[in-house]
Amino acid sequence: MDREVSGQEQCSQKLDLEEITRKISFLDKWREIFSYHRLGANNTTPQNHEGNHLPADETEDVTGILHPKGQGHLPSNSLCSIPNPSIISSKLNGVPISLAMVMKLRQSLFGNTAHIFSYDWKKAYFKFREPFSDLAFALEVGKGGARGIQMAVQASIIKYLLFTRKGKDGNIHSLREISKREQEQALATVLAGILWAAGAAQKATICLITEDTYVASTPDYSRDDFTERLQLFEFLEKEATEKFIYDHLQCFRGEGSHGVILFVYSLLFSRTFERLQKDLDVTTTHLLQPNAGGFLCRQAVLNMILTGRASPNVFNGCQKGSFQEVLHGVLARSDVGYLQWGRGTLKGDRLSQVGSMLKTPTLPIWLCNINGNYSVLFSTNRQLLSDWKMERLFDLYFYSSQPFQEKLGHLTIDTHSHPWEKDQHEDKHGAEQRFSPVEMTIRTKWREATINWNGAVPFF
Repeated sequence: MDREVSGQEQCSQKLDLEEITRKISFLDKWREIFSYHRLGANNTTPQNHEGNHLPADETEDVTGILHPKGQGHLPSNSLCSIPNPSIISSKLNGVPISLAMVMKLRQSLFGNTAHIFSYDWKKAYFKFREPFSDLAFALEVGKGGARGIQMAVQASIIKYLLFTRKGKDGNIHSLREISKREQEQALATVLAGILWAAGAAQKATICLITEDTYVASTPDYSRDDFTERLQLFEFLEKEATEKFIYDHLQCFRGEGSHGVILFVYSLLFSRTFERLQKDLDVTTTHLLQPNAGGFLCRQAVLNMILTGRASPNVFNGCQKGSFQEVLHGVLARSDVGYLQWGRGTLKGDRLSQVGSMLKTPTLPIWLCNINGNYSVLFSTNRQLLSDWKMERLFDLYFYSSQPFQEKLGHLTIDTHSHPWEKDQHEDKHGAEQRFSPVEMTIRTKWREATINWNGAVPFF
């Protein structure tokens, strides 16, 4: 009996020793990982924001983007922080940002110089879904106020892939056959095109983060540690704009790149503050509005991406407000349109109603604002909006940008059969309870349409 107990004790001790050894090995593994990424307690920031020399553990590639050896980005300072952005060499000879420029940026975006971008904005960038998949054309979009900008860019990506890309047939199958290289080319082309349109087809300005700091804190300005490190690159040709973005695409599509913010900065500098001031009116004096600890895009930002002009309203032309002030709407049709459904549409407020300029774009693609959530509706038929016979029975595709969506929504629209509206006196509130928000959004364009989800359960 004693031998049996002794044997059990030895076995138990052996197991304890093995468990301790396993845990030590596990800790050593994580210590090595932390050391490699410089996440340990004795971590120091590797970059010198004030100096011009390159730290010994960084390398510079041919595009001027700086990377730590063996890594794509500068190391993060904590597990929960956003990775530091890819930065470029200050030797690329862009124009360093000035305090006056920074103050003008913040005033135009936030209406003051005290606010800075929230966490969800800083982590937002342009990332595609898996290539050669059902959603190979689609961007992954996170939560927060940057979603509207990402989905407006998404609409332009669909436009490029279906209708303006040379040498490719624009059909639904082609969207699933996109390679990583084609994704990159699409993003560079689209971002350049949007900036070029904002610059009135005369010039575009691109903002990138460098290793140097050009603006110090003042009593009226608090640093955010990336805006102060910008250089501005101006281009007088669209093709040169596209090539520069493609060469520095990691600055917009890399994790922690602040890619969406850099795009917004580039958009404002391309538009110029002078043009921006003329675009806006008394209803919109700045482009972002505070919301639940973050910031949401005002309509002017979305319209600037869609049309090149920061029109603050969705109606056609100019209208008089409640106090006879002149309000600015959309002046011309653009390639990509806009639809919305929500409380404002239920109120019947004429100033919240989307005008025909946005409802009927030159190409059948719409950015949709559905109860504050952004999505894209589109057709692969270029003639849909130019031949009335095409609008009797047609297909639309729906991308919600929600993480759970793995395939495009496929909807068939019938505008000549409308059993959904048997009671002609039914109010909009009753219709909203019976039909999905997507269907109600589509009916702001085709009022009495019947919508078939082709066997799928209506979502969004």
